[in-house]
Amino acid sequence: MLGKKTIKFSLFNSLGTLIYVGAVSWFIANGDKIFGKMSGYLAPVAFLLLFVISAAITGILVLGKPTLLFYEGQKKEAMRLLLLTLGWLAFYLAIIFVYLIIKQL
Repeated sequence: MLGKKTIKFSLFNSLGTLIYVGAVSWFIANGDKIFGKMSGYLAPVAFLLLFVISAAITGILVLGKPTLLFYEGQKKEAMRLLLLTLGWLAFYLAIIFVYLIIKQL
């Protein structure tokens, strides 16, 4: 995995993470519309389970391939892929922040 292939792989991983986070955020933002007003013990349990599953899924998307590369002895490539993926995610976050700031003006 060198050059353009690494960049493309990092882009796809970060886009998958962005799409997943966006879908979960939409689900959480519309929870009252979907389930109605919830109270009691099960609502926090469901939220925490969703949190754990989300951490696992995004962890696999961000850390999965770099971890495999690292254990295959391709440490430099693993670090490059991880940093590129994190760079894309930071780029998306910056775009979202700029959008939110402009929206408030």
